Amino acid sequence: MRPRQFARRQAGFTLIEIAIVLVIIGLLLGGILKGQELINSARVKNLASDFRNVPVFIYGYQDRFKALPGDDSAAVAHVGTTAVTPGAGDGDGVIEGSWDSANETTPKETFLFWQHVRLAGLAPGTTSLAATDYQPRNAAGGIIGVQSTAPFTGMTGTYFICSGSILGRHAKQLDAQLDDGNTATGSLMVGTVASTAGAATATTSVADSTTYTVCMGV
Repeated sequence: MRPRQFARRQAGFTLIEIAIVLVIIGLLLGGILKGQELINSARVKNLASDFRNVPVFIYGYQDRFKALPGDDSAAVAHVGTTAVTPGAGDGDGVIEGSWDSANETTPKETFLFWQHVRLAGLAPGTTSLAATDYQPRNAAGGIIGVQSTAPFTGMTGTYFICSGSILGRHAKQLDAQLDDGNTATGSLMVGTVASTAGAATATTSVADSTTYTVCMGV
């Protein structure tokens, strides 16, 4: 009697199984990339909103009090409350100081700017100069501020809104969305330092993973 022979099953995947796995992997990667794209778009949209909101605060305050927030020498009369006595500027029509000024014994007008617009009901946030969350932050965690001096050479405008710690790829998207697409020209410019006039960084030199300061003149 001949011994029974058993066929040996070969281990492994069929081409159909491999194809299905590759399709699933492709769908997962596509979903991840699409999700990241949506996150980036939402972040850039939030960053852009900051640049659009600040002029509303400035002109709303001027329309109501005929004075410039931060520079308002009559701020105590205009927006003072029993709970908080605001600081006052010198009323010379200039928001003096650097956009990212910190609290000092005599706060700069750029620092007082946020207290004035908040007490006027134009912007949300604390009105206490000593509060740790007094200075507003953008979606990337960087400080947002405004000053009267052009932060980059060649910038034009009456007021200059600056926002810090923005990734290069987001800075380029902001310029394409709000200006001319060139980070070294126009009303919006990008650089590594921005408080007194210096050279902005050209689009071709802006690294996606490096953080920059983005400023816009209005």
